[in-house]
Amino acid sequence: MVTEAELQDASILIVDDQESNVLLLEEMLRDAGYQRLTSTMEPRAVCGLHRANHYDLILLDLQMPGMDGFAVMEGLKEIDANSYAPILAITAQPGHKLRALASGARDFVAKPFDLVEVKTRIRNMLEVRLLYKKLEQSSRAMESLALHDALTGLPNRRLLMDRLSLAIAHARRNKGTMAVMYLDLDGFKLINDTLGHDAGDSLLSAVAARLLAAVRQEDTVARLGGDEFMIALWKLGRADDIDMLTSKVIESVSQPYDILGHRVNITASIGVGIYPADGEAAEILMKSADQALFEAKHSGKNAYRLSENGGLFAMKGG
Repeated sequence: MVTEAELQDASILIVDDQESNVLLLEEMLRDAGYQRLTSTMEPRAVCGLHRANHYDLILLDLQMPGMDGFAVMEGLKEIDANSYAPILAITAQPGHKLRALASGARDFVAKPFDLVEVKTRIRNMLEVRLLYKKLEQSSRAMESLALHDALTGLPNRRLLMDRLSLAIAHARRNKGTMAVMYLDLDGFKLINDTLGHDAGDSLLSAVAARLLAAVRQEDTVARLGGDEFMIALWKLGRADDIDMLTSKVIESVSQPYDILGHRVNITASIGVGIYPADGEAAEILMKSADQALFEAKHSGKNAYRLSENGGLFAMKGG
């Protein structure tokens, strides 16, 4: 549903080479409550204006010197190739009406203006346009939810697998090395149980922010669920990179947190799987990292372990 406030806040561009028509339309629209009006008498400026502002409605005169409305519509269709083109054609030629619709206009009004008809057609078009925008926004939101963790905003397992596959393909193509970190928070359940789920959620969000700050821009931090995170390291130049990056992550996570008025301390254990030493497929690398995480957990926590083959790689690299 589109509200009256949303309609009146819609952005409208008026395009006409006659100043009297521009002034008449501006006055009519302002009287109807529309607040965001722009006008131009230069048809060649329309595409640039729309590209910059993405108007909700364009009132477009079809007969203008230098560049007619049909030529303008061709440019506008390229800008809005995958969405609703918000063009309301204005014409004094009855024969241009069907041509305008065939060229991409959604509706038309005739000159001389019947102001009641113009206002009705503008309102109808804006309602459709704004509904389309809401559907597009909802679709993007649903797509984002399908690929990201709702609590932290980090990529979820589905998006992680895509990114991980890309990183492996890049490493294979360049005969390089990449790695996967599997991270688990030490003692998270105790904090969640004693301070409550809201505190637990706040802590997870804070940890996510620190992980993003600790890794490189090209790396991917994902939340798998609960207090488990995974980091795909895009490229490793030397074996020392693993020690440096993993130590940085552990140190960052272990700094104190202020959670809902409580000072909270927590640490992390990490297992590392390295491509190609520990496998050449995403699932195998993740399994290797999971096994290494098990070793880290059972060796005292707040530490990291490389998988068996990864350790051999590290010794050779060092």
